[in-house]
Amino acid sequence: MQVSSLFSALRSRLPRPAARTIAPLVAALVLAACNPTDVLEVTDPDIVNPSDVASAAGADAVRLGALARFNSATSGDESLLQLGGLFSDEWNNGDSFIARQEIDQRVITRENSFMLSATRILMRARLSSEQALDLLRKYSPTAPAWQLAEMYLVQAYLENLAAEHFCSGLVFSTVKDGVEVYGAPMTTVAVYARALAHADSGLALITGTTTNDVRVKSALQVTKGRILLNQNNAAAAGAAVAGVSTSFQYLMYHAQTATSNTYWTLGNIAGRYSVSTNEGINGLDFATANDPRVPTCQGNDAVCKVIGATRANRDDLSKPFWVQRIWPARESSVAILSGKEARLIEAESQLAAGNTAGSLATLNALRATVSGLTPLADAGTTAARVDQLFRERAFTLFGLGTRTGDMRRLIRSYGRTANAVFPTGTWHKGGNYGTDVNFPIPFAETNNPTAGAGACIDRNP
Repeated sequence: MQVSSLFSALRSRLPRPAARTIAPLVAALVLAACNPTDVLEVTDPDIVNPSDVASAAGADAVRLGALARFNSATSGDESLLQLGGLFSDEWNNGDSFIARQEIDQRVITRENSFMLSATRILMRARLSSEQALDLLRKYSPTAPAWQLAEMYLVQAYLENLAAEHFCSGLVFSTVKDGVEVYGAPMTTVAVYARALAHADSGLALITGTTTNDVRVKSALQVTKGRILLNQNNAAAAGAAVAGVSTSFQYLMYHAQTATSNTYWTLGNIAGRYSVSTNEGINGLDFATANDPRVPTCQGNDAVCKVIGATRANRDDLSKPFWVQRIWPARESSVAILSGKEARLIEAESQLAAGNTAGSLATLNALRATVSGLTPLADAGTTAARVDQLFRERAFTLFGLGTRTGDMRRLIRSYGRTANAVFPTGTWHKGGNYGTDVNFPIPFAETNNPTAGAGACIDRNP
């Protein structure tokens, strides 16, 4: 009701003297309501100013925000975990979006919109963790050490993830005192060194034995082990994960009322990601191996209906539509780091040292934790043992963003050729696979005025 209407209503219901008494008050209200400058003074609750986080509570809020963005940069949004699986042999493109088709076909343009979105999500989470560290140190000096260490974990994990997927030329810009500080292109080698330094910084902070201390320390250890493998230092990688429990999991949580599990959203429900099987000659038989680590069903069959995957075709109306059942619901949590990966790192370290019996024993002990798996036999030759190890990694870590990095390591560290590792030959939607072995730097990075930004230094694996 307008103020003038309110006045009329009140005046009609009050005695005349009382109506005369309130008239000046209502008139003042009318003038205040019509003040044109009021609209310029409205508080916007979505804007967070630097002063809003200049406290212990504010610093903790930024820390929690960084973890929320970390969720989006992994399993809460379409991130490199999914796009990397599409680029490798974990997923087939199931829709008609050209940008996703480019990734699946290994012919990625710098303007690819899905690659750009995933990069922005990653960089936001990384920058948020940097900001949280600064604020925690300044305003919350008594915060538990594991909270600061976890911010280093976010940086180390995401920097390593980016290096596993992109060509040399990654840029890590930052913000200081509210001003953008543009980064310069870095080689992949330099990015791995940066990620390792952040992992070590986090580990150096943790001296406690609380549940959170152990959780963050174990996550940092596995991340460090993964980085060291990428640096072709298997011996140090094995040592880095010593003591991590096989049952350890660093979980990303999802809920029906919050961030959805993106594998469920874009795969099971939308049909845009279909589990691959024998993709492009070299691909593994993920969908049809009947391996309990990668359970699948075909869209709308009896098994799929139980988990609500009632779409019979992929989003492009093609068949078969293979649905993953590792994460069968919107709220399924995702272990982006685990003790299982620690054991796989140890097995690779043992194999690199020539301890073939020890490596096989480690793999079989890990397989024994999964119902339905039988022990492996010695593969017999060095090349076959490497194949066996990387197959175990592929099925154990399916969908977790490690496959593209593993394929590139097979080329760099084990002397394989790209055509013997990546999908090749005829692409399943027509035409042939391209020759990309990594993602280009998004074209949007050319907005960075630093020389060379936005271009690959090289496209080496």
